[in-house]
Amino acid sequence: MNKSGEKLDLTKLRQAAENSVHSSAGSKEIVPVPAATVMLVRQVDSIEVLLLRRNKKLVFHGGHWVFPGGRIDAADYVSNRGGLEYPAAVAAAVRETREEAGLDIQPDELIHIAHWTTPPELPRRFCTWFFVCEVEANLNVSVDNAEIHDFRWINLKDALVEAKAGNIVLPQPTAATLRSFQEHDSVEQLLSSARSGSVHVFPDGSPYYNPDAMGLSND
Repeated sequence: MNKSGEKLDLTKLRQAAENSVHSSAGSKEIVPVPAATVMLVRQVDSIEVLLLRRNKKLVFHGGHWVFPGGRIDAADYVSNRGGLEYPAAVAAAVRETREEAGLDIQPDELIHIAHWTTPPELPRRFCTWFFVCEVEANLNVSVDNAEIHDFRWINLKDALVEAKAGNIVLPQPTAATLRSFQEHDSVEQLLSSARSGSVHVFPDGSPYYNPDAMGLSND
């Protein structure tokens, strides 16, 4: 659903992305796996975002700093009793936040901000719902030390500076999300912008952000 209340049929967009996937001769189609992630923000002296460092041994984004998130499980569809992907994505984002960071967030506080699908040429593909949610400043984060090995609260601009310096690695959708909200002065302003703005849909992983444009180059 977009910010004006109009229903946004991202299931059809995902199906279109799946139907357009054709790999090289003799290989199977790679169907994107539905997933969800949430950018957790808190108000301290500035806006801070929670980033989690994935286990370096993981094949997908191993060692990268990400928002809490993961694939949408069958139970996430059952939990909303409708079998619809939007509420299942919300359920998955809430569940993954609890599993990966030890934090409980309320489903009705999540704001949908984007939907990314991994480009078809990559071996692992996800079609991911991106949300944003405010949390209290004094919450205790607890990582599982299995999939997630570390965490940090960091100012949005500082995270991009750290990535540019090569101190942390951010997946492109994560960096793009940080960039789109980095100019806000408060969480209240950020959430207001998220509610009133458009949902950004990237059905084939586009746009491809070059490092210079994103402020992520090491030059």
